[in-house]
Amino acid sequence: MSYWSNEFMHVLLATCRDILPIAAIIIGFQLLVIRKPLAHPKKTLIGFFYVLLGIAFFLEGLEMALFPLGKLMATQLTTPEFLSVNSADQSLAWQAYFWVYVFAASIGFATTLAEPSLLAVAQKAEQISGGAIHAWGLRIAVSIGVAFGIALGAFRIVTGIELYYFIIAGYVVVLIQTLFAPKMIIGLAYDSGGVTTSTVTVPLVTALGLGLAEAVPGRNPLLDGFGLIAFASLFPIIAVLSYAQIAQWLSNRSRLSKP
Repeated sequence: MSYWSNEFMHVLLATCRDILPIAAIIIGFQLLVIRKPLAHPKKTLIGFFYVLLGIAFFLEGLEMALFPLGKLMATQLTTPEFLSVNSADQSLAWQAYFWVYVFAASIGFATTLAEPSLLAVAQKAEQISGGAIHAWGLRIAVSIGVAFGIALGAFRIVTGIELYYFIIAGYVVVLIQTLFAPKMIIGLAYDSGGVTTSTVTVPLVTALGLGLAEAVPGRNPLLDGFGLIAFASLFPIIAVLSYAQIAQWLSNRSRLSKP
């Protein structure tokens, strides 16, 4: 218990150091630029205290649970016993890691669907659009994009293909889609790529990438373990733009079919 307390205090102090500049900027602008006192100083201080505690507990939880869990799953899914191959075989085909791709897609879909930032953006988009954009449909589209992206990223780690091939090709697709997508969805689609890389998705995806790079023969965790977050940011944009284009096509088709 003493060891955990020391570790937590270390994380809490580091969190205070990181949060203090944010508090200084907000309070400084409030008092020196706007030149008005804080409306609710007591509530603000209590809120900052809760933020400090929450971030500290979250970071400690990452180290104790999520990072080890992601690494453990990647290791178990790539053991010779699970893959049913000879442990001396160092040249496995990419098809042998089928369950790794399934797990990567599943964890990407589930974590994105539970992402608080995506939920907030989807609800606001539905309110502002007057129901033209459905929050649930947007969340499903983004989750499918992340699932496909992380599965493709796991495939890249297994095969060792250079990251920039996928990223360049993906953004070419995004640019082409942007030319034909409804204008009201473009900004939201680009933002959807950012909100996926938040509190729930990033820790598990990062742990999965590092664990997979350590488990696959011939891969370097530093060179190959990172990059999954880029897939998790890029492919939701493609998915949301596709969702909007399909919805627009179906709407136009329905309207033309009416007498």
